[in-house]
Amino acid sequence: MNNCRVAVLVGSLRQDSYNRRLARAVEKLAPEKLEFVHVRIDDLPLYTQDFDADYPANAQRLKREIESAQALLFVTPEYNRSVPGVLKNAIDIASRPWGTNSFAGKPAAVIGTSIGVIGTAVAQHHLRSSLAYLDVPTLGQPEVYLHFRNDVIAPDGAISDGSTKKFLQGFVDAYVKWVERFVR
Repeated sequence: MNNCRVAVLVGSLRQDSYNRRLARAVEKLAPEKLEFVHVRIDDLPLYTQDFDADYPANAQRLKREIESAQALLFVTPEYNRSVPGVLKNAIDIASRPWGTNSFAGKPAAVIGTSIGVIGTAVAQHHLRSSLAYLDVPTLGQPEVYLHFRNDVIAPDGAISDGSTKKFLQGFVDAYVKWVERFVR
């Protein structure tokens, strides 16, 4: 596989997002052939089918950014046992109008972290269900339901704990192999 552009969608808008830290940690562990591009989702209007005739400029930008990538990485927190509304809204916008699903066929992975002991397991399950419907082949194993601790992943993605680093490296290695199955 030559260079591969990975669209990263982080479902948290918080300034010091734990999930953004996790995304940066994964990027640091990945080989140089993967180029991670964070896709902006905080400026999107709420999806309505009224857009389908004339998409707003920021929604068109989102679709272009997804379409220009060869692979996807979803990094989600868990809000009330599901995916944050901002992430679901971005998915709805980029997958519409009918017949113009920007995600279709792109290999993906879903990961997340939370201060709760089950990480983001339930949110990831919901997200995987949506992605299956949208024809997004999603890496099944290893699952990353990371219990976040502030002293383990720094804001720049540096990992201080050896076992966490080893676990995330295993995920990255599996993700690279997964993407290589789809991207030549």
